Amino acid sequence: MNNETNTVLEPKPMSDFVETAYIKDITERSLTYIKAGFPVHFRGPSGTGKTTVAMHLASKIGRPVVIIHGDAEYKTSDLVGSESGYRFKKLDDRFIHSVHKVEEDMEKKWVNNRLTIAVKNGFTLIYDEFTRSRAEANNILLPILQEKMMSTSAGKEEDYYMKVHPEFRAIFTSNPEEYAGVNRTQDALRDRMVTMDLDHFDYETELQITRAKSNLTLDDAEKIIKIVRGLRESGKTEFDPTVRGSIMIAKTLATINATPSKNNEMFRLICQDILTSETSRVGSKTNQEKVRLIVNELIEKNC
Repeated sequence: MNNETNTVLEPKPMSDFVETAYIKDITERSLTYIKAGFPVHFRGPSGTGKTTVAMHLASKIGRPVVIIHGDAEYKTSDLVGSESGYRFKKLDDRFIHSVHKVEEDMEKKWVNNRLTIAVKNGFTLIYDEFTRSRAEANNILLPILQEKMMSTSAGKEEDYYMKVHPEFRAIFTSNPEEYAGVNRTQDALRDRMVTMDLDHFDYETELQITRAKSNLTLDDAEKIIKIVRGLRESGKTEFDPTVRGSIMIAKTLATINATPSKNNEMFRLICQDILTSETSRVGSKTNQEKVRLIVNELIEKNC
């Protein structure tokens, strides 16, 4: 059981977690679906807090947590487990030193992977970015969620079928399908979960999260939030800036003990570097210059 317990986390409330009315509403609705026996799926753009909300929800459920991060290389065995085992033994004769005896024994033993550990023990599964795994690997989830039964490839009949523990719960997260590396969700799988689309946080939530992550004053955090939200609302970026950008700017300022001011050239450069990085993926110099100009205008306006 040692290998299994090494993959399990104890759900603990995060010390710097911010639960505004927006977050509380999402959490309470999700917990209602979980209690009714339905898996919850948080879907949304990068930076909208899906994984953080999933961890927070898991702490409310109160059961140990197993986390899987979606991967295009996964096979079903990477989720469920596989049979393995090989024993090699060498014997030396104590009386005739030239005599060596070698014994080999092939003994197959089923080794559980993370999904099986959660199903078997009734833990909460957080399958983060599950659509980055291929549909063939995720097919194993269908009988687990529908029939409450999981089949393995174990050779022993007693290991082949496993009933889902009554306290097993599942939380999924994913990016929209237009993101690179994201696979289309099987309709049959999507129909077995309650999907909640998360968008960018409201103003108050972004403000409180930025403050909590950086310990800046309310006034300083508000200046940063207005710049980031202003850039997002401009509609002129390749990708929308998120609360991650606000956190990165705020943490960087806190590290150098600086304040957001239009007269602080370092602050101006920090905003430009972080926000062009977050909103530009193609590396277009023209696009980045456009973002820098908008950021400069927002700094002049809000600082």
